[in-house]
Amino acid sequence: MDLRKLKTLIDLVSESNISELEITETEGKVRIVKGGGVAPVQYVQTLAAPQAAAAPVAGAVAAASVPAAEAVPAGHAVKSPMVGTFYRSSSPGAAAFVEIGSKVNEGDTLCIIEAMKILNEIEADKSGTVTQILGENGQAVEYGQPLFIIE
Repeated sequence: MDLRKLKTLIDLVSESNISELEITETEGKVRIVKGGGVAPVQYVQTLAAPQAAAAPVAGAVAAASVPAAEAVPAGHAVKSPMVGTFYRSSSPGAAAFVEIGSKVNEGDTLCIIEAMKILNEIEADKSGTVTQILGENGQAVEYGQPLFIIE
């Protein structure tokens, strides 16, 4: 199973009201059980042996990786409220919603995050001046990832 897909599933379980998710695919089976802080993941992959009999491969238990603490610049950080794809403008040819040095008021649109084919406008939660843009256009963002710095 693709690591990116596995990470998305872990994030969805941790943000939802479900406590357990099990998915079976041709490559193997994934079971995610919500625990205290980090969701444990059990990934079992089965492969066909040369005699055409399926033999289970030793199951690997992994914990969701917790990113190392990153230094966030001074000022108010506007963080991503969801996992998705970050876009600075409403369409590929359009101008960006904000640039470095733009004055913004609380409620102004800063960017769009696409999640599950839904475009979500992310608004400024504080008035001020945009001093840094931390998200890259078209790149995946994580829940809680700083996107803009407003001073």
